[in-house]
Amino acid sequence: MKNHYHLLVSEHIEGGISFFMRKLNMGYTKYFNEKHKRSGALWQGKYRKVLIERDAHFLYIPFYIHLNPLDYSNPEWRNGEVKDVRKALESLLEYRWSSHLDYLGIRNFPSLLRFDVLGPLLGTRKDCDGMVAEIIKSPDLAHSSELLEYKN
Repeated sequence: MKNHYHLLVSEHIEGGISFFMRKLNMGYTKYFNEKHKRSGALWQGKYRKVLIERDAHFLYIPFYIHLNPLDYSNPEWRNGEVKDVRKALESLLEYRWSSHLDYLGIRNFPSLLRFDVLGPLLGTRKDCDGMVAEIIKSPDLAHSSELLEYKN
């Protein structure tokens, strides 16, 4: 995204995510500012973390992350008002800065991902496209157990 990003990460060492995020944000901001001869913050706000405690929340997060780029091409998706779902799906294929392509089988940044965790959840490209299309039509679906029922 232009002013923020989303990561789904798992902590292996207490405080590891906070340390990683601090290094990532400070390092990239320094690099970017030096390269573009500027100063100041790059991101919309401070780093925030959200602990995922429920299965339903965990199932929703990959779709939330992968559908965020629709805000640029189809902002009405959040209200379930997309007129042409096929074009919305195509616009997701054009957005390079997402793991969505990798989970569809289109090599983009595969070395950064753990397919063993989300791969079975998202299923085949046909499964994933189908679930994404259903969420675009009805965004509330992403928050319900019906999402898994759709895949099965």
